[in-house]
Amino acid sequence: MYAVIGAGPMGLATARALQQAGLPFRVYESHRDVGGLWDIENPHSTVYESAHLISSKRMTEFAEYPMRDTVAPYPHHRELRDYFRGFADRFALRPHIAFDTRVLRVEPDGDGWFVDVEHAGVRRRDRVDGVLIASGTLHHPHRPALPGVFAGRVLHSAEYKSPSVFAGQRVLVVGCGNSGADIAVDAVHHAASVDLSVRRGYWFVPKFVRGRPADAIGGRIKLPRAIKQRVDALLIRLLMGKPSDYGLPDPDYRLYESHPVVNSLVLHHLGHGDIRARGDVRAVDGHRVTFADGSSAEYDVILQATGYDLDYPYIDRAWLNWPQDKAAPQLYLKVFTPRSPSLFVMGMVEAAGLGWEGRAEQARLVATYLRGVREGSATALELQRVVSARAGERLDGGMRYLKLDRMAYYVHKDSYRRAVTELTAALGRELRPLVVSPGQPSSQ
Repeated sequence: MYAVIGAGPMGLATARALQQAGLPFRVYESHRDVGGLWDIENPHSTVYESAHLISSKRMTEFAEYPMRDTVAPYPHHRELRDYFRGFADRFALRPHIAFDTRVLRVEPDGDGWFVDVEHAGVRRRDRVDGVLIASGTLHHPHRPALPGVFAGRVLHSAEYKSPSVFAGQRVLVVGCGNSGADIAVDAVHHAASVDLSVRRGYWFVPKFVRGRPADAIGGRIKLPRAIKQRVDALLIRLLMGKPSDYGLPDPDYRLYESHPVVNSLVLHHLGHGDIRARGDVRAVDGHRVTFADGSSAEYDVILQATGYDLDYPYIDRAWLNWPQDKAAPQLYLKVFTPRSPSLFVMGMVEAAGLGWEGRAEQARLVATYLRGVREGSATALELQRVVSARAGERLDGGMRYLKLDRMAYYVHKDSYRRAVTELTAALGRELRPLVVSPGQPSSQ
C-alpha cells in the first residue's frame, strides 16, 4: 500500500497513475472533498473570489479528462473545483481517499514508512510501502518583516478572499506577481486608493490575442530558445508597450527567465491612474510608508503578495535531501530523493505551460518506477544510483532563470517533459503486461 498525501490536482494525478499501474494506494486529505486550493471552502485554500486560471484550459487540463466546451477559456476557481470533483468520480478515486484526515507525521520504518494521521479527533498510525507527498507548494505564506511598525491592517494574499475588505481604505499592495496584480485590480473598485509597490521589473503577458488565449497561439513552428525569447518579447512590446510606459520598472532579464504576469488589466488601471506605481518599501511609521525614491503616503491596509515558502511540516527535511541553505529539496527530476527509494515529492515543479498533464506525466513516471521495483526491473534498480548522482539538477534547458527562492523548482517545460517521458518509456519496456481488473476505469 502506498500513501498519497493530498487530494488536490497533483494528488489526484498521482492516485490515477497508481490506479493505472495496478498498485494499491490510499490518499489522505485533510478537507472533506477533493480539489485542494481550488476549493475555496477548504481552510487551506489560498484562492480568492475573483481567481481564475492564468493558463488557458486546453493548455492546463488532463489529457484523458478534457474540460467541457462550455467552460470558459480561463476558468473560475469554482469551475475548477467541479472539474476535479468530476475527475475523482470519473475514475472512481473516492473510495481510495480518506477525507477529513490530517497527516501529522511521516517516519521511516525499515523498508517502509509510518504515517501518523488524525480523523475525527482520533489518532492512528498506518504502515505503508511508500509515501508520495502531493500536498502542494502554496500553503506557507512568505511574510517579510516590514521595516517599521504599521498602524493599519497587514494581510497576506493567502488570507485574502474578497475585495470588500478594501472598502473605503487606502490600500498598498506589495508585490506584483499574478496574485498581486489580480488583487490590485480587485481593490480598484472598492478602495479609496490603490498603490502597487514593485521592487523589480516584470514581464506582462496578455491573456487574449485576437480573441484567442495567448498561450494557445504559436507552437507549430519550433524556434531555437534564444530566438523565441526575442521574437515573443518583441510581440509583447508591440502589443502592450514597456512596463515603464505605465510607471513600473522594466525587467532586467529576458522573457521566460522568470514567471511572467498574465494580466493586462493591471496595466490598464495603471494607465488610467486607478492604481499608482510605487517603488520598494524602505520605512514604515504608523500609517505612513516611505519608498525607495523618498516619496511617501499613508495607508490603512498593506497587502503582501509576497509568495510562499515550501513547507512539508510532517516529515524531517533530511529525508527530502533539503539543506537548510536551500529554498527547495534537492531532488532528481524534482521528484526522487536520494535519501529513500520509496519517498517522492510530487508536484514540486513549475514551468510555463507545464499544465496538469505535465504533472500527470511525472505521476506516471513514479508509478512506472514503483512497478519496476516490484518486478525487479534493472532500469528501476539502476535509477536509484542515478538519483544519488544527479539530485538537484535544474533541467533549465539553457534558460538563465532568476536566482529567486520561488524559482528554485522551476524547469524548462520541454526539457523536463522529454526527460520524464523518456525515462518512463525506458522503465515501461521492462515491465510485464498489466492485467486490468474488471470494472477498473481506463483511459478515454
